[in-house]
Amino acid sequence: MSTYQSLKEECYEANMLLPKLGLVLFTFGNVSTVDRAKAVFAIKPSGVPYEILKAEDIVIVDYDARLVEGKLRPSSDTKTHAQLYKKWDDIGGITHTHSTYAVAWAQAGLDIPIFGTTHADHTHQDIPCAPVLTDEMIERDYEFETGNQIFDVFKIKGLSHHEVEMVLLQNHGPFTWGKNAEKSVYNAAVLEEVARMAMLTLQINPDTPRIKDTLRMKHYERKHGKNAYYGQGC
Repeated sequence: MSTYQSLKEECYEANMLLPKLGLVLFTFGNVSTVDRAKAVFAIKPSGVPYEILKAEDIVIVDYDARLVEGKLRPSSDTKTHAQLYKKWDDIGGITHTHSTYAVAWAQAGLDIPIFGTTHADHTHQDIPCAPVLTDEMIERDYEFETGNQIFDVFKIKGLSHHEVEMVLLQNHGPFTWGKNAEKSVYNAAVLEEVARMAMLTLQINPDTPRIKDTLRMKHYERKHGKNAYYGQGC
């Protein structure tokens, strides 16, 4: 049995949530999960349909996206995952999809405005859209530079990756992350729903204002603040 069997199985189960939640068509997405102690992460192999994907197909790579174990090529987005794991050493899982509404906002090149409490329950900021990569970045090392583009938009907008666990890439699509792979998939599903709600809101009323600050922060803090009281606790 593989040294990384449990990591592969965790990654496989998280990947299989994507079609179950309606977040992918065909092979449009990938999930990875990291083992910090071994300095490796598991990721879906490139172009393998979900209906035939098996746990043993999952590929193990290091933080430089070099193959550690596996017979198949890792996801074409592997270098982006590697960048995020190296820079943000407290995240445990990453999800990338081409889900419809999130991609629509990404193709429009727009941040998703925070209109209501559903959005505020998960982050108290607009969901950022990183600008499209320059020609030089695309030609130099596209997937690697995609990671850098994510870091840049968080720096420019003064965002914390703890408080905003999701981002859009202009003309591309969403990346989400979390404490583990399952949480990163959860965030991908939340992002897709918030993107859909925001689009419908603007269709109903193009002049809809953002949620007022007191309500925005109340909903965020009651779930994520130091005195949070949402849920049942530990």
